[in-house]
Amino acid sequence: MPVKRPNPARWLRYQYGGKLPERYREWVLRDATCKTWVLRVLIRGLIQIVPLGLALFLGLGLLGGSWPIAAGALLLGILVVGRIVVTSAVDSVDARLVRYGYPPGHGSAVRRQRDAEAADRYRAVWRQPPQA
Repeated sequence: MPVKRPNPARWLRYQYGGKLPERYREWVLRDATCKTWVLRVLIRGLIQIVPLGLALFLGLGLLGGSWPIAAGALLLGILVVGRIVVTSAVDSVDARLVRYGYPPGHGSAVRRQRDAEAADRYRAVWRQPPQA
């Protein structure tokens, strides 16, 4: 059975911290535990700073500032936000899952289980003893 995905407006609201209706609970779990979960968290953090970054970039550039300085400031801001988002990714994702009724640490447990299964599949294929 496919997981119900939110429409673009709900997805954008979710990216800014809004809570999705209960019918999207499984999608939120998938969003928090899929292979690309760190990339999704990073995109979420960058989407959240787009309005502020754009306003500051245009403000610095249009109010007599230098465009290269504005671009450098924007890039530095993106790098700082990216670092903060990635370093707090596990805690923020687990806290988000708690809001949807999952027990604390559930996202981390699901990802650990998925990684253990992938490691078992790898060992089964590639770590066989040499055949004589």
